[in-house]
Amino acid sequence: MIQQATLDITITDGMNAMERAVKRAFDFTGALVGLVILSPVFLLVFILLRRQADGPVIFRQERIGYGGKPFYILKFRTMVIDSEDEGIPQLAQKSDDRLTPVGKFLREHHLDELPQLVNVLKGDMSFVGPRPERRFFIEKIMERNPDYEYIYLMRPGTTSLATIYNGYTDTMEKMLIRLQMDLDYLQKRSLLLDLKIIFTTAEYIIFGKKF
Repeated sequence: MIQQATLDITITDGMNAMERAVKRAFDFTGALVGLVILSPVFLLVFILLRRQADGPVIFRQERIGYGGKPFYILKFRTMVIDSEDEGIPQLAQKSDDRLTPVGKFLREHHLDELPQLVNVLKGDMSFVGPRPERRFFIEKIMERNPDYEYIYLMRPGTTSLATIYNGYTDTMEKMLIRLQMDLDYLQKRSLLLDLKIIFTTAEYIIFGKKF
C-alpha cells in the first residue's frame, strides 16, 4: 500500500491541499443532490431489475481505491449471476453476451453507474478520477508499468478523460493507455479541468455519444 506522505514523488499532483478539499466538498454536495434528484430513476431501474427476477438489483465488487485501500463499488447489476467461470476475473466487453436484456440497456446509457453516487457520498470515490480496478488486474498492469502506484494518490472516479476517450478497457493494451491518461490527469488536474470532464461526460450521455 502506498502512502502519499512517504512517496519519493517523481509524478506530482496538480492539485494542492485546498483544491483537494474543495473537490471533496463538491463531490459530497453533488452526490447528495444527485441522489435526491435522480431518485425516480433509481426507482424505475429498481422495478425493471426486480421484474427480471433473476438475482439481486445491486452489484457489489471489491476494487482498490485511494491509498491502495479496498472498497466495494456499487452498480445496478447488468450481467447474469455467476458471470465469471470458476471465479476467474474477466474483462467486460462492450457487447458482452453475459449482459441481461435490461442490463444491456443500462450499460449502453451508463445508468448502471448511478449507485456510485453512494460511493462518492461516502468518500470511496470522486466524480472525476481514474476508474477503480480489481487487484487481479492491477497486478497484471504493474508487471508492465509499476507507475500504477501513483494512481493511489487519487480517489477513483465515476468518469475521467480516459473513460470518455479510451472507452471500455477490454484489453490489457487499453488498460495501459488508460493508465498513461490517468497519470497525465494526475499531474494536470484542477477544479476547472474536473468541471470540463463532468460537462463533457454529461453531454455524451445526453446526446447518446458512445464511450
